[in-house]
Amino acid sequence: MARDRRPAEELAIEELEALLARKKLEARDARLRQFKRSGRALRLRQESIPISQVNDFLAVSDTQEDASPDESPTKQRGVLRSVFNRLLLLVEIGAVIGLAFILFNGVEALQQLNQEVAAVIGGMTPTPTPLITAVVLPSGHTPPTSPGGARPNEAEIPENLRPLVQSMPAVAIPSPGPEQARDIFIPVLWNASAPVVQGDGWEQLKRGVGQYIGSADPGQVGNLILSAHNDIFGELFRDLDKLTPGDEIYVHTATRQYLYRVTGVRIVEPTEVDVMEPTAKPTITLISCYPYMVDNQRIVVFGELVSG
Repeated sequence: MARDRRPAEELAIEELEALLARKKLEARDARLRQFKRSGRALRLRQESIPISQVNDFLAVSDTQEDASPDESPTKQRGVLRSVFNRLLLLVEIGAVIGLAFILFNGVEALQQLNQEVAAVIGGMTPTPTPLITAVVLPSGHTPPTSPGGARPNEAEIPENLRPLVQSMPAVAIPSPGPEQARDIFIPVLWNASAPVVQGDGWEQLKRGVGQYIGSADPGQVGNLILSAHNDIFGELFRDLDKLTPGDEIYVHTATRQYLYRVTGVRIVEPTEVDVMEPTAKPTITLISCYPYMVDNQRIVVFGELVSG
């Protein structure tokens, strides 16, 4: 066994203690051999040096002499790398578990939300969409014989509501769709049909019968509201007062024909806008100024869908 040749200053305390123990053992063995040669008998005092210290010293010496200078740091780096890899593995496992937990909770919350929405929708009762409340009935104008001729009659608007009406933006006119009214035909009044346009403003009623924006389309549940002038721009609705219950009104779309039957006729004030309220079944309402060349009231014709 090779001896440790390092100076005493480089040895640890444990190594020095082990070296001292070995020196004592060697000295005792030398004395015993000398006594044997001289024939003298000697009773030795038992030394209290643990044999483990000697073994530890020998093991440390052998390890330090046999080991290369670079072997210990390499082992340390390997141990550190192994510990680091295990930590990364634990972090990745934790991230996967956390993501799975989040996804599970998200799916569960989405299912609960869908159930709540379905419950709300299932408990709702369909109702007609309310129309924008009008201040006065459409088609109002001054008689063509009045000073200045026919023009929109702002005097019909209640004085306290005129600033509100004047400040309201213009209603956007939608493009006609295949299910919207294209023309109207009343056999007891006309020999040919009259065109229907979207909107019932002053410019729209110059071109035909106007449909109130937001009212029901032909055949649909709700109130189809049509208006026209009685003494200007073709006098399309001049003879509405000749209609009686049972008379027929035909409304055409791009693809279908709908038949309505008159159920009643009323003379109302321009502010009685309740006649434009939505209905729970397919109906039609025709509105025009009244009487002829006076135009201070309205005539309203009511009808219900018969076929379509």
